[in-house]
Amino acid sequence: MDLLIDALGESFAPATAAFAIAAIGLNFHFGLTGLLNMGQAGFMLLGMYGYAISIRNGLPIWAAILIAMGTAIVFGAILGWPTLKLKGDYLSIVTIAAAEIVRYAGRSQTFVNLTGASVGIRGNEYKGPFEDLSPFPDERITVLWWTYHGSASNSWWLRLVAWTFVGLMLLVFWRLSRSPWGRVLKGIREDEDAVRSLGKNVYWYKMQALIIGGVIGALGGVIWSLGNSVQPDSMGRATTFWIWTLLLLGGAATVFGPVVGSIVFWTALSLVKGLAKLFIPESIMPSTVIEPFALMLVGVTLMLLVIFRPQGLLGNKKELAFHA
Repeated sequence: MDLLIDALGESFAPATAAFAIAAIGLNFHFGLTGLLNMGQAGFMLLGMYGYAISIRNGLPIWAAILIAMGTAIVFGAILGWPTLKLKGDYLSIVTIAAAEIVRYAGRSQTFVNLTGASVGIRGNEYKGPFEDLSPFPDERITVLWWTYHGSASNSWWLRLVAWTFVGLMLLVFWRLSRSPWGRVLKGIREDEDAVRSLGKNVYWYKMQALIIGGVIGALGGVIWSLGNSVQPDSMGRATTFWIWTLLLLGGAATVFGPVVGSIVFWTALSLVKGLAKLFIPESIMPSTVIEPFALMLVGVTLMLLVIFRPQGLLGNKKELAFHA
């Protein structure tokens, strides 16, 4: 019973919300526009740095969030300017390389006074102003079967804020995807030459989608940093692949697909790890191997899903065509 409760607790954890937000951003890139962006982790990391460094230097929360978004806008513009004329695999290679540049720059000793290099930025250097806004008492609170702190990391306060952000990002995606702008993006996804023949500036629309999705990814990074710390290697290549997993699992081009994918992924991962610890002896599978084993099982499940239901759990096969 405790195993199931712990797994269900992961369904509304701050990390689940952070990755859901990042996947909503990727949904603008791939679900609407057909861009194979493999560098969403880079946008998340820039959002983390922008927020944490701003707070550490005494700026208010609202200014720190704006700076986090601003770094994503600048990065998206710089990344998109030379690359958005590329298609398919070429774009994916460039974007994953760009995300790795961000990560290695963060790890560099050259910027140690700014980013903390490979050690990163500790949570106690920037979490205080956010935690001070909490309306909950500074103690552990039990709601139903779950007990978390009222305002500190991994708290009820962070959960409330994180899932409020998820709801706002879903509303943004829902409104924009059904607007004339969103219909142009879907047209680009299906046949950009046809859209270009109608007089639309395809390059500019792609740039807008890349920047908007990147800004949302940066906000996901801010939420992640409030529950953890800013560490560059936490946003490596695997992070981007996880975000893609969430999107494809829930269903690209759907409103709720990224959220459902994130909930299912993290809940299933927690459940598999718990079952492995419970039923597989330490002599057969050491604790250090359990998480890679769980990820392997989740990966196999995703492979089967892509083969037999490529549109994801909520997707419509007629709606989404993979012509990126």
